[in-house]
Amino acid sequence: MGAAAEPVVEREREEEEVRERNEKREEEMEMETEVVKVKDLEKGEVGLEGEEKVVHDNNVNNGEEFQISMMQRLNPTNPLRVLVQNSTRVDTPSPSQFSQHSTQPRFTPTPQPSITTLNSRAYTNKISLFLFLVHMVAAIGLVGFLIYKGVQGILQASDIKRKEMKILKFYIPQVEASSLLSITLAFAWQKALREWPKIMVPFILWSSFLLSLSAGILLICFQKPSTDGVGVCFIAFAIGNGLYACWVTQRMGFCSRVLIKALEPVSKFPDINHPIYLMLGVAFIWMSLWILAVIGALNFYLPPLIIILLVLSLAWTAEVMRNVANITVSRVIALYYLRGMQSSTQFCFQRALTKNLGSACLGSLFVPTIEALRIVARALNLLEGEDEFMFSCAHCCLNVMQSIFRYGNGWAFVQIAAYGKGFVRASQDTWGLFERQEIVPVVDADMTSSICFLTGVCSGSICVIVAAAWTARVHQSFTATISLLVFIIGYLMTRIAMAVPHACVGCYYVCYAENPDNRLFDKTIKDRVHMIQSGRDVVVPTPRLPRRYTT
Repeated sequence: MGAAAEPVVEREREEEEVRERNEKREEEMEMETEVVKVKDLEKGEVGLEGEEKVVHDNNVNNGEEFQISMMQRLNPTNPLRVLVQNSTRVDTPSPSQFSQHSTQPRFTPTPQPSITTLNSRAYTNKISLFLFLVHMVAAIGLVGFLIYKGVQGILQASDIKRKEMKILKFYIPQVEASSLLSITLAFAWQKALREWPKIMVPFILWSSFLLSLSAGILLICFQKPSTDGVGVCFIAFAIGNGLYACWVTQRMGFCSRVLIKALEPVSKFPDINHPIYLMLGVAFIWMSLWILAVIGALNFYLPPLIIILLVLSLAWTAEVMRNVANITVSRVIALYYLRGMQSSTQFCFQRALTKNLGSACLGSLFVPTIEALRIVARALNLLEGEDEFMFSCAHCCLNVMQSIFRYGNGWAFVQIAAYGKGFVRASQDTWGLFERQEIVPVVDADMTSSICFLTGVCSGSICVIVAAAWTARVHQSFTATISLLVFIIGYLMTRIAMAVPHACVGCYYVCYAENPDNRLFDKTIKDRVHMIQSGRDVVVPTPRLPRRYTT
């Protein structure tokens, strides 16, 4: 019996050793499998574990025998299980979620149009921005220094003191009153144009003619050489203004319709004039200090040169203020047209003062210059004559100005405001949109810029009439100087306020060219283009060349 028991014991030991070896091999395989799972989980590949758990739950519910996943067979205290559970934070999908994913086909979402360009954070035209900031630092320093010299001249007993006291007494009141009057007129013109555009378009055209003519006649009546010269300039401008009003009579109806349609979104933004208030307030303060600096220039070297520099600085600064307001309103209205958004006017104003200030500075330098040169070139090409050389030169100049206009125009401010583009690129892209939609003849004949310009002329002429009559009563020798100064102030203040309708019309054209099928646009521009192309609309084109040179 002992001999028979020994083989049985040995056989059982061998079977236990084989069983232990098999268990160790299975544990090693499990270890390798779990290491692979850990690597997959670290990469975010959690689908297998989720599927295993879902299958296990489903099988338990159905009472069927399924193999339990390796992960579930691990002891809760197993380091691999603890490591796996802590290394991923991905929630395990529920059975219902897994069944939905397993039955529904997988699809890739269609990419939506990107709107990141609407919030571009890059500063545009940094060189122009740097030059303007340097100019402002220099201008503030010069104005402060000249004010100090003016105070110093008043405190000293000399001829300069008497001259400066005379200027303070007979010069400052008229200028300050004209500044306040111009601000009042600026908002009056803007309000009237927004409320009654159909009436105000012809009214502004003919009022600018009558008011500038009246200012010129009044100055000539003083019978002073200086006032006669200024009065002749006003009368010459009035004659040209009257001819222009007669020439564009047929455009007034379409201009009124565009203004009515373009100004519709303004009612949705009750705070759209807040940047205008701020710009005019800053402009009034700066002009008051500027006037005191002009007085101080009399107590410094080369007063005429200093005053010319101050005038140029004032013109650029006021134009930048106007274009900052233009960019602010353009962004508000453009986002409404392009995205249907009611954006914050305050945020748009902050963006115009920071990100887009460089473009406003560059545009303030080039747009008025380019527009003025285009007008001169077109006026020369209107003349008939026999001098072939002169008209060939005029033709060449006009072609040059047309090429330059493509790289710098006032329509660019809409894309500067909306997309944060640089001034030159925005000008090219905007003009390319006009050409693509074949609305260049309509845009080229637009009168909005002229209406805003003539509104400034009206305010300036009113200021001249008031200030000239006042000055002639108290100190007639200052009449010509004060007339020129108050005209500039009245014009600049009104142009800042007229940035609202100007920007609205610009957005109307540019946003239409970008998306003509937008439901916010009607058929006003499209019908105009069709009528021009078919010859059914009598359009007075902007002059290019005499007919005998066009062939």
